[in-house]
Amino acid sequence: MRVLSVAGRRVLSMTTSPGSGPDDAVSGSVPGSVPGSVPGAVPGSGAVPGAVPGSGAVPCSGAVPAQAVAVAPSSLSPSRASDFMRCPLLYRFRVIDKLPEKPSAAATRGTLVHAVLERLFDHPAPERTAPRAKALIPGQWDRLLESKPELSELFPGGDEGAGLERWLGEAEALVDRWFTLEDPTRLEPVEREFFVETELESGLRLRGIIDRVDVAPTGEVRIVDYKTGKAPRPEYAEGALFQMKFYALVVWRLKRVVPRRLQLVYLGSGDVVTYDPVIEDLERMERKLLALWEAIREATETGDWRPRQSKLCGWCDHQAVCPEFGGTPPVYPLALPSAGRGES
Repeated sequence: MRVLSVAGRRVLSMTTSPGSGPDDAVSGSVPGSVPGSVPGAVPGSGAVPGAVPGSGAVPCSGAVPAQAVAVAPSSLSPSRASDFMRCPLLYRFRVIDKLPEKPSAAATRGTLVHAVLERLFDHPAPERTAPRAKALIPGQWDRLLESKPELSELFPGGDEGAGLERWLGEAEALVDRWFTLEDPTRLEPVEREFFVETELESGLRLRGIIDRVDVAPTGEVRIVDYKTGKAPRPEYAEGALFQMKFYALVVWRLKRVVPRRLQLVYLGSGDVVTYDPVIEDLERMERKLLALWEAIREATETGDWRPRQSKLCGWCDHQAVCPEFGGTPPVYPLALPSAGRGES
């Protein structure tokens, strides 16, 4: 990793191939999309943990219900892959049990800022200014509230609106910082909030939503993702790129085009992390995801989802039903094989 100075900003660059990525001024077309949606998040990386870790953990299967009401997972997104690597039981709670989670002010702020940056490109290039972008915030917040009324619980009325005003001010600051990192008057994204989906030869279906896709006049593709947090330390940069390599793999398998550049724009710290992938990167990512999916399938079939404690447990909504905190998971909603099969 090296730190470069570009137009007065820091750019953290990780490069495996020579040359530069697409220019700021871009045009052209990008691979076609498939309608739909899937949530996103910032995934981790490292070795793929198995569905059945070493001894000492407590299986979390529960009794078999009379009628299975849940559906076994059939696809993988970057956020759900991250969940399983972080904690297999968390994956189960979110994907199979679909347990509710309280809205988060930080995550909701990220959703709001993403919506503002997407909608700004509806305006002609000369009108893509910071004041114009910040003027979009109230309307996009109203749209969020309309689609998810429960978000109003984030800001109780007892403080006379001070909490909401402060939160909206934080969103404005993030939008302002974006203009120090990129110049939207020189960008013409070919895709925004771009849903991608592909099925590998193994049958594994991959899907996700890319924040922005730029294509240079020469045809080079740049995948861009906005992060409202701070850039990770250099030793953790590889983990932050997991999501981007996931997207690059999907685009490659869809259109046989290796994206020229992967770019993470960190609005919280004012950093831009870039990575230029090569085919070998994407082949490694595919092997990793296949191993991960095999572990997920095994856990699904056996009902053996092991919790894994980490410093992130403090932010988990499911401690009350987690064995690591003295809780009992709900009854496993999928049918299990006969006794003795798949036990560890």
